[in-house]
Amino acid sequence: MKRSTNSGWTVALLAAAALACRTAPVPPPGAAGPAAGAAEAEPANSPAGEELGAEGFGEGLVAAAPLEEPLEEPEDLEAAVEANLKTVYFDLDSSALDEEAKRILEENARWLLAHPEVRIVVEGHCDERGTVEYNLELGQRRARAVREYLIRLGVDGDRIGTISYGELRPADPGHGESAWARNRRAEFRAERK
Repeated sequence: MKRSTNSGWTVALLAAAALACRTAPVPPPGAAGPAAGAAEAEPANSPAGEELGAEGFGEGLVAAAPLEEPLEEPEDLEAAVEANLKTVYFDLDSSALDEEAKRILEENARWLLAHPEVRIVVEGHCDERGTVEYNLELGQRRARAVREYLIRLGVDGDRIGTISYGELRPADPGHGESAWARNRRAEFRAERK
């Protein structure tokens, strides 16, 4: 009986020592402190803090500053890509990038370079004019043109996939020039690993 009591104390002391010896992760460069809305460490004068302090445990523990939320959850990643990567529009029957498209892609590239964990798919789209086959090929040329421009701007090509939906996924179901102009586009979505 005495032996099992000693074993219990040994396990308790080892657990307390392991807790006291743990280290806090180092915050990334530029992290000024706790993120807004983050839970703070329990103060030493709280009941739990008094209990630990009374036993001599917990002295020297450092509360780690919470890190910025990573873009790991699929919902967060998709929302971040949708919010930060802007759609590029094309002229009729063209996959050429005009000056406005290049400006948008430069902004998109800056965001992608700041978030190297993000992988994307560039979706090429067309208006309803032309055959299904032709529009699928034109949508692919548009997606490739966007991908190649992002690569020239420094984004790793392994992070960028392409797909064409041709006329199959219109942004505007209308049948006039304004609807067609909104449908001639390249959009971005997060790629799941």
